[in-house]
Amino acid sequence: MNDSDEHMATTTSKTFIVRGFHCNGCADNLSSALSNMDGVIRARADYDEGRVEVRFDADRVSKQDIRDRISATGFEAN
Repeated sequence: MNDSDEHMATTTSKTFIVRGFHCNGCADNLSSALSNMDGVIRARADYDEGRVEVRFDADRVSKQDIRDRISATGFEAN
C-alpha cells in the first residue's frame, strides 16, 4: 500500500446541518475555519442549504472536533 492508499483508508465525509448563517460570507468564513483544521481535507459550506460538507482524516480529527470548531465560529451544528 502506498502513502496515498493509506491516507484514503481513513478519509471520511460528513454533512453537518448548520444553523446561524446570515449570508454567503458566513458560509465562506465557516469553510475557511474548517479547512484550516489539521486533518480536514475539504470543507464546503452552503448558505442556501444551511449545511457544510466536510471531508476529513478520521485519524487526525473527530466529528466532535469539527462540531466544536463550527460552534467556535459562531454557528450551531447537528
